[in-house]
Amino acid sequence: MISSELVDLLRCPIGKASLKIEDENLICTKCGAKFPVKNGIPVLLTDEAKLPEGVKDISGLNCMEGKNDS
Repeated sequence: MISSELVDLLRCPIGKASLKIEDENLICTKCGAKFPVKNGIPVLLTDEAKLPEGVKDISGLNCMEGKNDS
């Protein structure tokens, strides 16, 4: 089990939004990407993320909007 204090410190690796824990996953509060917690260790790798329904790749996430604008 991951502590709530650790969850409060962690951020989504995609858009840096806060995370919440649900069913052994950390979920981005902005885009909804789910990151697994394996053996109590958060796996915050974009390759391991489960994307929200209807999103085909990370470029379609809310966290990515405006990232490529310069």
